[in-house]
Amino acid sequence: MAVITSAPGKVLITGAYLVLEKPNPGIVLSTTARFYAIVKPLRSSIDSRSWAWLWTDVKLMSPQLSKEEVYKLSLKTLSLQNISSSSGNGNPFAEQAVQFAVQAAKAAFVDNNHRQEMLQKLLLQGLDITILGSNDFYSYRKQIDARGLPLTSETLSLLPAFSSINVNTNNADKSHPSSKVTCAPELAKTGLGSSAAMTTAVVAALLQYLGVVNVPTRSDKNHTDNIMNANLDLVHVVSQTAHCVAQGKIGSGFDVSAAVYGSQRYVRFSPEILSLAQASRQSKAILQDMTEILNSTWDNERIEYALPPFMALLVGEPGYGGSCTPSMVGAVQSWRKRDPQNSQVIWKKLAEANAAVERELLLLKHMAQEQEKNYRNVVENCSKLLAEKWMDYHKDDLNHHAIVKALLAARQAMLEVRNLLRQIGEAAGVPIEPESQTHILDMTMGMEGVLLAGVPGAGGFDAIFAITLGSTSRDCVAHKWSSNGVLPLLVTEDPRGVTLEDGDPREIAIASRIHSINLE
Repeated sequence: MAVITSAPGKVLITGAYLVLEKPNPGIVLSTTARFYAIVKPLRSSIDSRSWAWLWTDVKLMSPQLSKEEVYKLSLKTLSLQNISSSSGNGNPFAEQAVQFAVQAAKAAFVDNNHRQEMLQKLLLQGLDITILGSNDFYSYRKQIDARGLPLTSETLSLLPAFSSINVNTNNADKSHPSSKVTCAPELAKTGLGSSAAMTTAVVAALLQYLGVVNVPTRSDKNHTDNIMNANLDLVHVVSQTAHCVAQGKIGSGFDVSAAVYGSQRYVRFSPEILSLAQASRQSKAILQDMTEILNSTWDNERIEYALPPFMALLVGEPGYGGSCTPSMVGAVQSWRKRDPQNSQVIWKKLAEANAAVERELLLLKHMAQEQEKNYRNVVENCSKLLAEKWMDYHKDDLNHHAIVKALLAARQAMLEVRNLLRQIGEAAGVPIEPESQTHILDMTMGMEGVLLAGVPGAGGFDAIFAITLGSTSRDCVAHKWSSNGVLPLLVTEDPRGVTLEDGDPREIAIASRIHSINLE
C-alpha cells in the first residue's frame, strides 16, 4: 500500500532578489532532479492498547545519509517527539511536512465522520516514510577528485542512483573573498532547491496516502482542470507552510511553487498569509490555524513557462563549496537600506532587464508555434554559429530575421541582468557573480549556439547555468566546462511538477542500468 511521489528541483533564471517582493516576477525552471517520498504503513494492524489512541509512531528514513529517525506523533496536539538516539539532530523540513500534512488532513475531514475514522485507522498503523534525492541535488566532487576521475557528466552517470551524500566537515570556507558567505551548508549541495523539493514530495505523498488529494501521474495529460488544480493548490499551501516554518522565515516561495507546479513565471504570495503558521510554531494551536491558512486567499501568481522548443538547460558546479543564500540576501537588503536612492535605480533597471528576457523568450515560443519550420531552421543554424554571425547568416530571409532578432535581444538582456547583479554584489559586499564565475560565463557566452548564461537564484558559488540552442551545443559547453574545472550536472529542464510515481525509484534505476548494460 505504498504511495510514492516525486517533486522537482529548480533553477531561477531571472528574478534574483527582486522576486522576494511583490509584484516582481521570477522565471523558474523545474528540472529532472527530483526528490522522492515513499509512504507506507509501519504496521499491518492497529495497536489496540488504549494508550495507542493518543500517540502513533512515525519512522523517517534517509538512506543516503544512513539515518533513521523514530518519532511519536500526538494524535491530539499533532506534535512530533523524536525518540531516536539521534534526537535533536533530525530533519526539520520532513518533520514539519509530516505535522502540517496530518493537520491538513484532519482539517479537510473535520465535517466527515467516516473520513475521520478512516484517517484515524491509517494513522494508528503508523507512518513509514523514506526520502530519496537525485544525485544532482548534491555535490560529489570530493569523491570524484579522490578517485582521480575526470570532472564530466559521464563520470557522474557512473555513480549509483541515490548515492551516499557528502557532508561538509568544515563549515567555513576560507577561500571565499567575503566573510558574509563563509558558512557552507552541512550537506554539500548544488543549489537546486533540495529542501523545497523534499518538503513538497513528503507533503504530497502523505496527502495522497491519507486520502486528501489525487496527485497527477506521469500519464495525466490534463493538469489544468479544476479538480487537479484544487489538489495541487492544497499541496502547495501545505508545502509552503511547512517549508517556511522549518526554515524559520517566510521566503519568496518560488522553489516550493516550482516543486508543486513545474516551470513557471512566479509572483510571490503576501507574507502576511503565513503569519499564523509562524505564531503557531510558538502556540502549538496549529490545527485551528491550519484551517484558517487553508481557507485564506493565496495571492501568488503563476503562469506556465517552459523553455522554447529545441533549447536545452545545462547546470554546472564550479566547486567552491557553496554559499549561504540567507546571508547574501541579508547583505543586499542592508545595502538597500543604507543607499535607498542608488539601489532603487539599479533595482528598476534590473526589473526591466528581467522583463526583457521574459518577453523575448515568450516571443520565441510564439514564433515556434506560428512558424515552426522557420524557427527550427534558425535554431539549428544558430546552434553551429557564434552569436555575432547569427544575423549575417539569415539576413536575406525576413522571417528568419525576426527570430534571430529575438534570440539576440534575449542574449543582450541577460548580459544586462548579469551586469546589474554584479553591481549589486559589489555595493552589498557579496559575490553574487564571483570573478571566477564571470570568467567561465563570459567564455560560455562566446561559444557557438549559446543563448544565455548566468548564476541562478541568489548567485554565489553554488552553480552556474547555460541555455543552449539544441543538445549538441549543450554537449560542447559541458565539455568546455569540464576542461575548466566546472562539473556539468546531468540535470536538464523538466516542466512537470509534483508527480505520483508507479514504482520505487531505486528499483527503476537498477532495472534501467541493467537494461543499459545489456544494450552494450
